[in-house]
Amino acid sequence: MAHPAQLGFQDAASPVMEELLHFHDHALMIVFLISTLVLYIIVAMVSTKLTNMYILDSQEIEIIWTILPAIILILIALPSLRILYLMDEINNPHLTIKAIGHQWYWSYEYTDYKEIAFDSYMVPTQDLNPGQFRLLEVDHRMVVPTEAPIRVLVSAEDVLHSWAVPALGVKMDAVPGRLNQTAFIASRPGIFYGQCSEICGANHSFMPIVVEAVPLKYFQDWSTLMLEDA
Repeated sequence: MAHPAQLGFQDAASPVMEELLHFHDHALMIVFLISTLVLYIIVAMVSTKLTNMYILDSQEIEIIWTILPAIILILIALPSLRILYLMDEINNPHLTIKAIGHQWYWSYEYTDYKEIAFDSYMVPTQDLNPGQFRLLEVDHRMVVPTEAPIRVLVSAEDVLHSWAVPALGVKMDAVPGRLNQTAFIASRPGIFYGQCSEICGANHSFMPIVVEAVPLKYFQDWSTLMLEDA
């Protein structure tokens, strides 16, 4: 959950998001070192009156500043490609959920169960209970078990939407007539908030996403209760 004046990312709640955070820190350190070096060179060039013919015209320096950026780009590209392929991996999901975007709410279908399907609307401000977040709370949360691979099939009924939950490292476009898929593993119990990340009309800001990760035993109790109510 994000908080006011937050400078970094949300705490990771999935292995993929942990990898993304590590890659962010890795790339940021490289950018910091390059910026420091460039700043030092600018200050040195401006503040000194000395000149050196080997700096003004040197084939060795030209070779270095051609090869060094290439090496730095490789150091950034390889971890990036690794994470990109990791995010596309979907191996033997324990649960499949279909998320369908509407104007302006989400509906969820648990395809492994015949009768678990519901719509998820934002709770109006006047109906919020103490401790609930304005514009982020919904009347029906998407409940998933922890430490289990979850596959999410994402589509839309009317216009473009995007199903995104930052703490889980998940973001997938919802396109009418097309079925996209993504996957995640919730590494710890918790309530994780997201929002539609594609401009989809007048009430684009009012279709939040709430994923509640619970231990398997509690998920089984929840699914049994949902089947009884169906």
